[in-house]
Amino acid sequence: MSAGGITTGVLALAAGAWGALAGTLLPRAAHRFAVPTGEPWRDRCPGGHRIRGWLGGAGCGACADDGAPAGPGPGGSTPSAVRLATATVLVCAALAAATGTRPELAVWLLLAPVGVLLAAVDFRVQRLPDPLTLPLAAAALALLGLAAVLPEHAGHWLTALYGALALGGGYYLLYRINPAGMGFGDVKLAVGMGAVLGWYGWPTVLLGTFAGFLLGALYGGALVVARRAGRKSAIPFGPFLMAGALAGLLIGAYTA
Repeated sequence: MSAGGITTGVLALAAGAWGALAGTLLPRAAHRFAVPTGEPWRDRCPGGHRIRGWLGGAGCGACADDGAPAGPGPGGSTPSAVRLATATVLVCAALAAATGTRPELAVWLLLAPVGVLLAAVDFRVQRLPDPLTLPLAAAALALLGLAAVLPEHAGHWLTALYGALALGGGYYLLYRINPAGMGFGDVKLAVGMGAVLGWYGWPTVLLGTFAGFLLGALYGGALVVARRAGRKSAIPFGPFLMAGALAGLLIGAYTA
């Protein structure tokens, strides 16, 4: 194996370790955020005890003491720690393998756990919380601004800014045309996704956008074929918006 191959493998393993650590801290936030639109964020664990903070397991110390369930509460609203950690590991390792040692990798690894959390919440309750989508967009632009001043970066900050405005504006237009088919949370999420895609240029923006719509259409079509949804059924689009952005980002990073 070449030295470059060894470096990439070690980097992917290190990124996967970071993903495992970050993923194990997501269940509490997923539990607290996974509530229908209009309801306040949960302040109690699945066992009914009051909880504080946003990182860690969905359960609490009192659950272990009195034998209350520490996993998903009624309705199964909390994704398991194993699933969240596995998803974060895979995303982080893939990003490291595609990006290599370029400085923007640190940005992708910091944003990835937030993306996994958003996808988990949207799948559960079809909601993309503002405390996650808005800081994600701001953090993406701020961190990419720092990466742009470091040597060996492979992107352009101005294109990231323009990509954020373009994708956010495009999704806002779709929201205005068909509010029933596009939530405003998707519009806010699109700003952040446009920023990360725009870092590698307009072809990456177009690729990631197309991939998101394609994946969403395939998922919706599969549900219809399986008779688990009708043609007019609402589906969470945020996970597919992010999955398309991830696909575009991986290709953009690998070819940069």
